[in-house]
Amino acid sequence: MRNERSSEDVALGIRRRVFEHAMRNNGGYLSQACSAGEQLAWLYNEELNLGPPTLPPIPEPFGGVPSAGNPGYHTGAGYNGPAEPGYDRLFIAPAHYALVAYATLIEVGRMAPEGLDMFNKDGSSVEMIGAEHSPGMEVHNGTLGIGLSTAAGLAWGRARKGEPGRTWVFMSDGEVQEGQTWEAVQACAHHGIDNLYAIMDVNAQQCDGAMDSVMEVGDIRQKFLTFGAACVEIDGHDLGAMRDAVREPHEGRPLIILAHTSPFHTMSILQERFPRLHYVRFKSEDERARMNASIAADLGVEPINYTH
Repeated sequence: MRNERSSEDVALGIRRRVFEHAMRNNGGYLSQACSAGEQLAWLYNEELNLGPPTLPPIPEPFGGVPSAGNPGYHTGAGYNGPAEPGYDRLFIAPAHYALVAYATLIEVGRMAPEGLDMFNKDGSSVEMIGAEHSPGMEVHNGTLGIGLSTAAGLAWGRARKGEPGRTWVFMSDGEVQEGQTWEAVQACAHHGIDNLYAIMDVNAQQCDGAMDSVMEVGDIRQKFLTFGAACVEIDGHDLGAMRDAVREPHEGRPLIILAHTSPFHTMSILQERFPRLHYVRFKSEDERARMNASIAADLGVEPINYTH
């Protein structure tokens, strides 16, 4: 599937959907839409080689866990198309980006807009924190650093079977505070796993605040190079830079793209809350109204009528 819209337009559509959802629900993952809009738009709209979705446009309710008595169990990866040898696979490592991922699926025509009405509802597969049954999700990752190692195992297996499809990971910078991330890179370098690609949203914030206030991580690029990856740093809002970065030679090594971003890009009023931007819950009706007017102006839409 290839979308006829530009990735710039898809990124704007992602932010508008997340903004509307947050206003109607008195909060949401606004900053993740700000920082990751271009990255997810680029992946789904341009870079990934994905087949047509294998799951219905409107997500089905939670179907239970895998078991012998549940033969119809499936993951949410069907929204990324079939898991066939020639297609790419995508792991979304920070599961709290789920709302942004769902908005992306809608913008590129892989999920119906009605799917967002099911967000965080009892019995729904459209989870607030994406799980393996949630649209676009292949496994349950969270931000505990397991996304890259899970993908590395799949990439290694695919290479051993001679499958031409690549394995991609969308990551966040909080994951470099986890040792498993570095073990994964080291293992990839040792085994020569070069069909693994990752783009990391480096927005300098995490659940507990600014990255440096929780744990300083130093020169991330140099660390990735030392552990054996090929690593490129770019402006994470520059689509042209992404297109160039993915062409970096990396024979025998995984490729990591560090996409430096702003968590209030295109929603300038969020800077008032930085670095406490992990989840924006409006503190008062006055703040909600101010953010509604300001962000709507930034995104070129009318303020959301959230009283209905």
